[in-house]
Amino acid sequence: MQSPDKFSHYRGRFAPSPTGPLHAGSLVAALASWLDARAHRGQWLVRIEDVDSPRTVPGADRVILSQLAACGLHADAPPVWQSTRTALYRAALDKLVAGALAYPCGCSRKDIENAIAADVPRPRHAELRYPGTCRTGLHGKAARAWRLRTEGAAIHWQDRAAGPQAQDVQDAVGDFVLLRADGCFAYQLAVVVDDADQGISHVVRGADLLDNTARQIRLQQSLQLRTPHYLHTALVLGANGEKLSKQNGAQAIDTTEPLRALNQAAATLGLPAQSGSVEHALSAWTAAWASTGVRPERQTRAT
Repeated sequence: MQSPDKFSHYRGRFAPSPTGPLHAGSLVAALASWLDARAHRGQWLVRIEDVDSPRTVPGADRVILSQLAACGLHADAPPVWQSTRTALYRAALDKLVAGALAYPCGCSRKDIENAIAADVPRPRHAELRYPGTCRTGLHGKAARAWRLRTEGAAIHWQDRAAGPQAQDVQDAVGDFVLLRADGCFAYQLAVVVDDADQGISHVVRGADLLDNTARQIRLQQSLQLRTPHYLHTALVLGANGEKLSKQNGAQAIDTTEPLRALNQAAATLGLPAQSGSVEHALSAWTAAWASTGVRPERQTRAT
């Protein structure tokens, strides 16, 4: 695996899923990634992560792009949609299969639950640990999905906010899905392929995705891709104490008052409130981000 320090320039991205409009929590991630790119005098891209087509809300992508524009968060290149990039994901999967690093799986979720004799609750974005049932063959079942073999030492990486991290992927999640039973490419494969194809050097996203990083690094290693620098930002919590989302009452940001929405996002990132124009506020926050670096991760409740 090549060192991330060998990237020739900074390139970051904001990659929302079009399951609804931006809310207070997603604006934090958008602002943090934009500020980090500007502070490094790098490029900032927008990628619409609509690979999970059953969850995609028609028109949500256009709403998200208009919200970003209203908040002064302009990308340095036209946005891309994952739904137009399936040939890249297929090529990556074919490479893994050819290298005996991926295999077909015939297990349903119920099969997995029965194999481990427990219906284990799982956190958001995590998977029920796969016990490796189909590693040695389908045993008469029809193939439903494709999984990555996850042998090897634990993954270690340095998060720019959370500090040193480590995870044994095999022990934590097992062989994870690359192509789902419904024919959709899995998030893990799509995001790794997209980040590599777009030359992403720095990933700035919410702390709820920290647990995904080891899987993505394992996949990068398997595909012989560079590993970006990672920074996981503070979360905005809903009234129930969980990450703010549409499921717990998240409301779309009010773009008639973009500075108010941006000030709330900035406060979550430990940045001072600004008045005046959106352009002035973004310039002040960029300077503060560049001069003081990453702030300790914290969480705030939506108001």
